[in-house]
Amino acid sequence: MELLMHRRVALASALFVCFLLGPVAGDEGMYPITELSKLNLKAKGLKIDPASIYNPKGISLIEAIVNIGGCSASFVSNDGLILTNHHCVFSAVQAASTPERDYLTDGFLAATRADEVRARGMTAQITEQMRNVSADVLSAVRDGMEPIERSKAIEARIAELTKKAQAELPGKTVRISEMLAGQSYVMFISTTYRDVRLAYVPPRSIGEFGGEDDNWVWPRHTGDFSFIRAYTGPDGKPADHAPANVPYHPRRFLKVNPNGVNEGDFIFILGYPGRTYRHQTSYYLAYEEQYRMPYIADLNAWRISTMEELGRPDRAVALKFDARVKTLANTMKNYRGKLAGMSRLRLVEQRRQEEAGLQKYIDADPQRRAIYGTVLEQTRKIYDEMSSRARYELVLDSLAQVPTSLPASASQSVSTLVRLATIVVESGAEKVKPSAASLADFHEPAERLFFKKVITLAATLPEGQRIKAVDTALRRDYSDENINRYVDEVFAKTVLRTPEGLASALGKTPAELSKLGDPLIALAADLLPLQQELRDVRARRSAELSKLSALLVDVKQKYLQKDFIPDANSTLRLTYGRVRGYSPADATYLSPITTLTGVMQKTRDDYPYATPQIVRDLYQAKDFGRYRLPKINDLPVAVLYDADTTGGNSGSPLMNAKGELVGVNFDRAWGATINDYAWNEAYSRSIAVDIRYVLWLTEKMGKAAFLLQEMGVK
Repeated sequence: MELLMHRRVALASALFVCFLLGPVAGDEGMYPITELSKLNLKAKGLKIDPASIYNPKGISLIEAIVNIGGCSASFVSNDGLILTNHHCVFSAVQAASTPERDYLTDGFLAATRADEVRARGMTAQITEQMRNVSADVLSAVRDGMEPIERSKAIEARIAELTKKAQAELPGKTVRISEMLAGQSYVMFISTTYRDVRLAYVPPRSIGEFGGEDDNWVWPRHTGDFSFIRAYTGPDGKPADHAPANVPYHPRRFLKVNPNGVNEGDFIFILGYPGRTYRHQTSYYLAYEEQYRMPYIADLNAWRISTMEELGRPDRAVALKFDARVKTLANTMKNYRGKLAGMSRLRLVEQRRQEEAGLQKYIDADPQRRAIYGTVLEQTRKIYDEMSSRARYELVLDSLAQVPTSLPASASQSVSTLVRLATIVVESGAEKVKPSAASLADFHEPAERLFFKKVITLAATLPEGQRIKAVDTALRRDYSDENINRYVDEVFAKTVLRTPEGLASALGKTPAELSKLGDPLIALAADLLPLQQELRDVRARRSAELSKLSALLVDVKQKYLQKDFIPDANSTLRLTYGRVRGYSPADATYLSPITTLTGVMQKTRDDYPYATPQIVRDLYQAKDFGRYRLPKINDLPVAVLYDADTTGGNSGSPLMNAKGELVGVNFDRAWGATINDYAWNEAYSRSIAVDIRYVLWLTEKMGKAAFLLQEMGVK
């Protein structure tokens, strides 16, 4: 049964206003930026007016916060200088590197602004306005709508509102985000600057010190920071990269405090956290734990080892893989941390017990039972269906992603090539122009192995979950010898291995493509209807789950008698806490600030612990300058705190009680990888590189004191 329309709209408005009537247990929460006045941050330790953080009628700190696409960052000077994580600019540094000018390994410094190098693929987006549009979005919903009809009506209304706002605000980026499933929606209006350049990137031995060994681990000793700069056209408006462009002048930039923080200090973070799933059911968690995360973690591990082995003898080959390896490894270790946390906490069982209590609450009242009685059961049935098809769907997804470096349009899927050609024929539009992307990262030996791996996964699916396109391609012969034959044939005959062949294929209709006799395109064409069918199935599930989630959130708030903080969804949020250590195991306490002595204790002469000689010499001389910790005569490196973060918070500024920059958030401790599903003050800890280490390295190692002067650090 669906809630009455007026009740939905009233609830949505109330949720938006009342998300934050008071903080939940501990310091959990990635809070929507619009509701900070209700948080009583001064009682927590904030020493500035909350209106100085967000003020819709004036200039505030949020205007110094930058979304750089998957990461956060902050302006630290009036000339568009941006501070973020080394790993957030990794791909751009790779794109600018060659074996002769290996900026990834050696680092990069622009001695003058004219020397700054384009950060390809990077943009700088600044949020300027936020509007509650829940009532407008939900006005498209009518009682009695089927879930898929309801979902399409909401999508159409969001598209309509976005288009209207875009027309009224030329040059702006408009996005409407769902805050609580099926209940509340916010419009975010921002400006995107397309010319971003590298200013200073430390060597990999600093920015990635510890590599994957130390990833998601505390104590941490990584100098995970880099400086980039945003540019505009001469008129001050966003512009494509051009020599005539000038540095962007932000309305607000953060003051850098070179004194850092101490244990127990209040801190807060502003940024764009990616996704959390704390309002999901036990059925969702079980699917993640049993199927999706193990599959992806294992496949990523295999891909990583394959690329590392192929790249070991040749740096030019390794350079093609570096960014992919880093991304895959980060996800793999994150998922394995989550799986360990789910097992340790028995999270699925815990959530099931909570749901059993919720069901009793629902059943105790006839009116509640009439509205919410079957919500959990209907949700279970959807995840049962997903679980029964899990291997089939995951392998089909993988097939849509190989070969992994063929740049068909904006995607790296050959299937996109066929879809684009199909769209051209159906719409009567002009032929698709050849992609401007290059095959710079294409490495055929690796792509052959990746392709064979996924074809083999498909070949081993059980009866009833076979992928017909693969069966046809292999002629139902699943022997390793026949799979090798097929892979050899694909790579011998495909035209997509060269820029010229790719360009020629992108300009053809499906009929013209079929005449090429290209086995890779033939496979993509045969997979296309299966992938479309899967998209339709997922759209139906998503629509059903959206309706059920809205009802579930509604009744859970009644049951628990509290308002929910919406899950993170890449929109601007605030989180706060204190600099704190923790006890990850019995009789073990880890303090919250690491030092350069810890770096030296890990240092050896090979990756990922090969500390640069200049840093070793400075340590021996105890040349820590103004950044010294007097009591122990050491240099702070990283800091730990109990603020609530997730992916997307990488690069977020860590600020003290006065709103001054004291660090750059970059990771979580191993136990906190479970944060996406559940937060706990005992083990949820996040990690930043200490601003004192950033400044010391920039000044002493990088010889870039001029950047400190630009930031006003004297």
